[in-house]
Amino acid sequence: MAHESIVNLTSDNFATEAEQATVPVIIDFWSEHCGPCKMLSPVLDEVAAVLGDTAKVTKVDVMAHRDLAMRFGIRAVPTLIFMKDGEVKETKTGIMMKDAIVQKLQSLA
Repeated sequence: MAHESIVNLTSDNFATEAEQATVPVIIDFWSEHCGPCKMLSPVLDEVAAVLGDTAKVTKVDVMAHRDLAMRFGIRAVPTLIFMKDGEVKETKTGIMMKDAIVQKLQSLA
């Protein structure tokens, strides 16, 4: 079960939840059939629990929201996008460890 603060992004809420966020945002582009995505999910739950309101952890199901995947040029999952003030600051493909994610989000604060 995902941490309660993790936001599932859609085309309808992307602008308000990600682009207009006042804290750093991580976007996890994932797919249901992706093994590494399933391994990353509990790591993101831990990140959300550790950072609380100081960062926003979000997810995009690439199969359900192909428009967002295309907009960001997602070619592989999982892909993590770090945003601050509506701008993409960094993109990483593959699994990252909790400490690395936390450190990156804190550096963007």
